[in-house]
Amino acid sequence: MSRDWKRCTVPKLKQSVMSSLPVLYWMPKYSVWDYGMPDLISGISVGIMHLPQGTFAVLSIMVGSVTERLAPDIVFLKMNDNNLTAEVDITTRDSHRVQVAAATTVLAGLIQVVLGLVKFGFVGTYLSEPLVRAYTTAAAAHAVVAQLKYIFGVSPTRFSGPLSLVYTLKDVCSLLPKTHLPTLVVSAVSIVFLIAAKELNSFLSPKLPVPIPVELITIVAATLISNFAHLNSNYTVSVVGDIPSGLSPPRVPHVNIFGEVIGDAFALAIVGYAISISLGKTFALKHGYKVDSNQELVALGLSNVAGGFFQCYAVCSSMSRSLIQETTGGKTQMAGLASAVIVLMTILKLGPLFQELPKAVLASIVFVNLKGMFKQYADIITLWRSSKIDLVVWLVTWVSTLLFNLDMGLAASISVALLTVIFRTQLPTYSVLGNIPGTELYVDIETHREAREIPGVTIFRSSATVYFANADLYFEALKEKSGLDISKMIIYKRRQEAKQKRREKRAERRAKRQAKREWRAQRAAGQLPGVPVFSVEEEAAHWRDTCIDGNVTDKEEQSWTERENGTVFVIPTTPQTPDGHSRWEYLKGADPDSASLGWMSELQDGDTTTLGSSSEDTLSHDLERVSLGSLGKWTWDIHSIILDLSTANFIDTVAINTMKNIFQDFSEIDVDIYLTGCQGKCIPSQILHVYCFNLDGYLISARKLFSTASVVEQLELGNFFSKSITKRRLFVSVHDAVLYCLDHHEASSFHRYEPSMVCVMYRTMWGARNFRDFNQTGRPAVTTENPNI
Repeated sequence: MSRDWKRCTVPKLKQSVMSSLPVLYWMPKYSVWDYGMPDLISGISVGIMHLPQGTFAVLSIMVGSVTERLAPDIVFLKMNDNNLTAEVDITTRDSHRVQVAAATTVLAGLIQVVLGLVKFGFVGTYLSEPLVRAYTTAAAAHAVVAQLKYIFGVSPTRFSGPLSLVYTLKDVCSLLPKTHLPTLVVSAVSIVFLIAAKELNSFLSPKLPVPIPVELITIVAATLISNFAHLNSNYTVSVVGDIPSGLSPPRVPHVNIFGEVIGDAFALAIVGYAISISLGKTFALKHGYKVDSNQELVALGLSNVAGGFFQCYAVCSSMSRSLIQETTGGKTQMAGLASAVIVLMTILKLGPLFQELPKAVLASIVFVNLKGMFKQYADIITLWRSSKIDLVVWLVTWVSTLLFNLDMGLAASISVALLTVIFRTQLPTYSVLGNIPGTELYVDIETHREAREIPGVTIFRSSATVYFANADLYFEALKEKSGLDISKMIIYKRRQEAKQKRREKRAERRAKRQAKREWRAQRAAGQLPGVPVFSVEEEAAHWRDTCIDGNVTDKEEQSWTERENGTVFVIPTTPQTPDGHSRWEYLKGADPDSASLGWMSELQDGDTTTLGSSSEDTLSHDLERVSLGSLGKWTWDIHSIILDLSTANFIDTVAINTMKNIFQDFSEIDVDIYLTGCQGKCIPSQILHVYCFNLDGYLISARKLFSTASVVEQLELGNFFSKSITKRRLFVSVHDAVLYCLDHHEASSFHRYEPSMVCVMYRTMWGARNFRDFNQTGRPAVTTENPNI
């Protein structure tokens, strides 16, 4: 086995470094002419938005709930020396809460880094597109509700936990009569200006080198108007206010707090990652790029760890600011660098310049930029027409996120999405396949009218993997589609076997009594010949000969009637083979009360016999044959069933046992089972190429076949193969199995290939090529050494 993949080479090292530090890949290719100005404008706009808004609202609430739980006001009460009353020491309380928030942030960042290193980002694959779009739509609703208090100038109560959105919206609605009109006017003017400017921007965008920085113009204009009109002092319009200057020195968080906040830190890590990856997927789908979920986890974790040392809250992607960056023309991560520089400069020196900026203007910017998210409600109509299950995922995600907030809503939505996967695999579509004449294609006969069933062969396929949740349903669907009610047929057969054994015993007892009476009669007459031995088979053979000749005397017929009284006779129709097997036909007279039996195949041990079919029925006009019409199809209509497992990528022990039962039960009614199309990993030494040419030398089809090692290995580990179920029952394709079944049962009514076609197959074995011809039946003239093909 080659070990090249374990060797460290320069290209592999370079690729690993590039994947870990993507900036080394895109930075040398950065075009200042194409992206410089849009990224700068976008970065400035987003940077100014960062100043009063802070981190994502949901994460702020989650961190705030932790700090309030571990540092409640009651712990920091102190006595007032003047009037001997208790009051909260705000300075000490806030200092302790900052320590709790920093410790929680650092621990959440460490969890995210570890999860990224162990490739936990695979959980992002469970975030389907309907789930992500519904989740971001509900998150947009949370963001809008969070901005309502700034738009209307009211002060609702702060809620957290499930139904907090409902409670907040109810409280805001109850405070609408107290709306601050100057603030509402500022909000309305800002919203109208933003919408009009954005529409104008969209109309002129093909003619403009860079988009118009609408948000930046709005912020600058609102700050100037508020400053010169004194909106805060004259009309009590709420403004950003004092912005602290300078950075706090780095400080190691209190490790002793980790044990108390580990649960909250894990929730922060998961929710922050889910919000970031969902937004990343949304924009990736829109702009056609790929998001590395593990890289996102590591980057987000490092940001939180570094920020925690500077007493920062946990961060994640913000929907409103991400949309602002997109709508203002941001193209690369240089826009994020520009916004970070703006925030740093503002914290250090420029903070006082934005103190008079009304909060209502910032809320209006968020509200207008969320318009794109609300357009996603059109998904309901689209999904109603295309997929009802995806619509259920969308609605459940949206409702659960609205009612239970983003953390519990995410967990509920992922659970429902996984349940839909289980539901789809547990109740898949089962179909019987037919062949399209003149091709190797096999399709559902119910949806393709041109498909034709193969005489004597049923091809059964499930649209999902067979595993423990649907194994029983698979077996039941197979019996229904094949038309063979195995349970009834086997029960009927065993009942008839039991009746036949009882009749044989009664016949044997009668024979012994008759022999004994004859012996006594001969003894009384003075004659003592040898004891006669009564043989059911000899008597039945005599009955068969007389029936065929048509010379049944009344005396013989009366003798048999009196002797057996309607007993079913056993006639061997084929000679006994060396292994002890023989074919028996159970016949009966015209007595309507006697049970009718069909063909049975008696095994060597005599315990298990099965119903079968007769190919030579010379007594069909004189004797009544068993009819299995009420039990399903006549057994001689189907001789083979092919199970197409091309949709199976694994098989568990329950499915293996179900397959064993299928082989065993159908073998009892003389129906052969074959498996085809098992998916698996390709073994390089067992690759097959099949090419089909016409006589003019033109290639008309090509196939690459390969062994299905993984599923076959699982079958082997599950002890599936035995003396009765060998690997000769496995075929690469359905067509190969069909050709084998038809040749094995000498069927000639199936249209194979045109005589002008010649198929050549060669096997690649470590570079060696051996060409092999197909014979006229369409099957390879020389088989490969691989028993699975």
